[in-house]
Amino acid sequence: MSGILAGKRILVTGVLTEASIAFHAAKVAQQQGAEVILTGFGRLSLVERIAKRLPEPAPVIELDVTNQEHLDGLAGRIRDLQGDDARIDGIVHSIAFGPQGAFNFLEAQWEDVATAVHVSAYSLKSLTMACLPLMERGGSVVGLTFDAQVAWPKYDWMGVAKAALESTSRYLARDLGARNVRCNLISAGPLKSMAAKSIPGFESLADVWNHRAPMEWDMSDPEPAGRGIVGLLSDFFPATTGEIVHVDGGVHMMGA
Repeated sequence: MSGILAGKRILVTGVLTEASIAFHAAKVAQQQGAEVILTGFGRLSLVERIAKRLPEPAPVIELDVTNQEHLDGLAGRIRDLQGDDARIDGIVHSIAFGPQGAFNFLEAQWEDVATAVHVSAYSLKSLTMACLPLMERGGSVVGLTFDAQVAWPKYDWMGVAKAALESTSRYLARDLGARNVRCNLISAGPLKSMAAKSIPGFESLADVWNHRAPMEWDMSDPEPAGRGIVGLLSDFFPATTGEIVHVDGGVHMMGA
């Protein structure tokens, strides 16, 4: 199959519904020639149903990124699927979670903040390291952030966790460059996804895009972000690492 990911094997996390960026990244990756494996946690049967709606049904591996046993066994599970020539050429990190307490900046307790940082930022490092034994030829890691340069309404400690994610990506890029592993992030605008429903006051946060986006931003269309991910997974960016590519209709560059 032709395409910018022809022959690539891509691990995609975070597919929960067809409205997720991860689903569209997996779909576009397959359309561009990649072989895709999905991971899921908690609602595994739901992920398995969604996996059948991709252009090619994809296998699903259970993975809790906070569970060291799951991480330690991930490479082995992938080898079970792929056989003797098992490898991973790209990783899509689309994992974020903050307990409700993390969305009240001044009142948040450390336990809630620690969970948000562990799941949303540290997991980029732990997931990448779990896959590294299968990336002997190098590859590309792409994560998803929400612009952490500014303080957003209602986002609170999740904004801090995203800032930690952005820094984690830069340090991974530094330490894995010698292994020909690139690490970059897509900073997407707000989308009406399942993750958005868990953010108190999401509508007021997202309303910024109605007034400040120089290009029209469709909150119901995750495909532009999915295409951005696929671009960074491809060999069209062979020397780009530690970068944050904005797919947000241009809001990030607008002045007051």
